[in-house]
Amino acid sequence: MADLSTDPARLNLIRYRDDKPVDHGAVTVDAFLDQSNASAVRIEPGDDARELIPHLERLALVEVNFPAFGDGRGYSSAQILREAGYEGELRAVGDVLVDQVAYMRRCGFDAFDPDSALDADDLEAALNRWPEVYQKAADGRTPIWSKRHA
Repeated sequence: MADLSTDPARLNLIRYRDDKPVDHGAVTVDAFLDQSNASAVRIEPGDDARELIPHLERLALVEVNFPAFGDGRGYSSAQILREAGYEGELRAVGDVLVDQVAYMRRCGFDAFDPDSALDADDLEAALNRWPEVYQKAADGRTPIWSKRHA
């Protein structure tokens, strides 16, 4: 079940984590790479998530910006970071629609801060619509084909 924020400054924040949210702002990838004390970074479309791989141990939060719902580059950034071993909070921000959340979860996102609030019932329906998956992904769900051959 999602933890829907009650903090007035973060009313749209949805998290699927048990730890506390990071309470400080994220810096750009370039700013992050130029300093040693930042623990939160924001990836914009066009940024290369692979630049963060040598620094995963000091990251508590990676925000991935979706400036428009049709811009899917953030899905790749999430997958790259999770496959590289990133275990911190991976938050989708911006133009995040309820229809995208299930796919974003598959790529490894565990928090969402959409520009517009998502209805809790619609969110649960979207996440539970398809009980089986067909391919391996960062969420670790077992694909249906491997269940058939088990």
